[in-house]
Amino acid sequence: MARLFLLHKPCNVLCQFSDGQGRKTLADFLPVPGVYPAGRLDRDSEGLVLLTDQGALQHRIASPDQKMEKTYQVQVEGEVAQTALDDLSRGVMLQDGMTAPARVRRIAPPDLPPREPPIRYRPSIPTCWLELVLTEGRNRQVRRMTAAVGHPTLRLIRTRIGPWQLMSLAPGEWRQQDIHLPTSSRRPGNTKAGHKQRKQRG
Repeated sequence: MARLFLLHKPCNVLCQFSDGQGRKTLADFLPVPGVYPAGRLDRDSEGLVLLTDQGALQHRIASPDQKMEKTYQVQVEGEVAQTALDDLSRGVMLQDGMTAPARVRRIAPPDLPPREPPIRYRPSIPTCWLELVLTEGRNRQVRRMTAAVGHPTLRLIRTRIGPWQLMSLAPGEWRQQDIHLPTSSRRPGNTKAGHKQRKQRG
């Protein structure tokens, strides 16, 4: 059995457990030894990070071969035209190659707590919100994709990784699941989840 922790990483927190420069890390919010992130999330991004104490589960979640879907809510500069949405859906050319097709749609501004620090605000430039569903995990991919179609990202929140969702976790809160690892090659979404503990704040 493996332990899986779902953490709502706040902005300005490194997705690691130590830092020689005194910046905030996961250790400031999840005081659990012996667990490691399954994948990364940029320091200036927020949302769901999965951590586990089991290497096989970590690999199943983070491996590009699994093509596990990840959902992001993204606030961008400007009003995004349908042509830009179509480009994002088909894939855009970045310095490291063409991105895979993605699911993209406009969404209403989500009900979120204020970000610390606040986003850059310019009264003369409108903003809008998008939802992107990707199966890749390149470095700063969402930010580079929206910039490539002329809409820089202002705020980014990851809300889902495979079957696991952020749901009602507030920034800095976490919850635990016990995962019975499959004996076959099933994906983690088909595993049996154990008792879900009460949400906790680090």
